[in-house]
Amino acid sequence: MSDSAIPPAAAIRALDAPSRSVRSVYPAAFASGFEGRDKKMLGALFGLTHFGVNLTRLAPGAKSALRHAHARQDEFIYVLEGHPTLYTNAGAQRLAPGMCAGFKAGSNDAHHLVNDSDQDVLYLEIGDRTPGDEVHYPDDDLHAREVDGHWVFTHKDGTPY
Repeated sequence: MSDSAIPPAAAIRALDAPSRSVRSVYPAAFASGFEGRDKKMLGALFGLTHFGVNLTRLAPGAKSALRHAHARQDEFIYVLEGHPTLYTNAGAQRLAPGMCAGFKAGSNDAHHLVNDSDQDVLYLEIGDRTPGDEVHYPDDDLHAREVDGHWVFTHKDGTPY
């Protein structure tokens, strides 16, 4: 068992989980845009390997990710606190606590959350960990693919960052 995992029978208060030490895995040209986002990797604490569960807090002005769409990974979000704006291919939609959204793998529905309010947003994000996933970023010169559990980022023309 890794140092970061806790015994499977243990339960914790989710807000007490440690925050992810790295703010963003994006290349440096994009990573600086993620101040104000705090992720607690809840699934990893329990050694889960088939899907991830993150408790994410967005400060005012913060965003969840670059707008993106996964080729092989389903994603689901559930808003616990606050009023983020969900941006998808269809446009913008203001969310409220209790609302949820899902993004089917391969749908090409690029999405992200932006906290354009003056209060923190807290939400759960859940995604599977299908090997070989690729991610399309329609608004940015970025492409990602999962290789052996790590994200490899390139420009859209295939040149590495």
